[in-house]
Amino acid sequence: MERFPVHTTDSAPEGSRSTLRDVQARFGAIPNLAAAMATSPVLVQSFLGIFDKVHGGSFSEPQIQTVLLTDAVTNGCAWAVAFHTALGLQAGLDPADIEAIRGGRSPSDDELGALSTLARTLIEKRGRLSNEDVQRFLAAGFGKDLLLEVITIVAASTITNYAGSVTNPPLEAHLQQYA
Repeated sequence: MERFPVHTTDSAPEGSRSTLRDVQARFGAIPNLAAAMATSPVLVQSFLGIFDKVHGGSFSEPQIQTVLLTDAVTNGCAWAVAFHTALGLQAGLDPADIEAIRGGRSPSDDELGALSTLARTLIEKRGRLSNEDVQRFLAAGFGKDLLLEVITIVAASTITNYAGSVTNPPLEAHLQQYA
């Protein structure tokens, strides 16, 4: 059952309309989750701002999608799991790695595995990483700056995952195969 409206640029509150137009320009359409988030101009504007930071940072798109899919699975947001499965495949992630993440396991690739493990651990431990957690990530070849940057990706996905769980938007037809 849909609990929140899925807005268009015409039906959204005035403060959300320009953000929805920006989202539409970037994706070619407005994802239902962004359309539901538009009920709150503060939320949808914040989402777009952090989205820009995440995708303008140091990580490649496959690395970002690894973290975002891991977060969606860990947070139990069905809409985001389907969405980031599709985007992960589009970014060139190995389907076996995507299935591993969807199953709560880490990808076989060392770097992607370290990113996925760190993201899952950050969420499960509510940010309270042990020295071993930090060292495991650093041993995979990442720096401390990138560990902190992963927190930004986790924060971005927490916004979308929580909003998806609360607003319960319908899954778009093209994402149904990844449900």
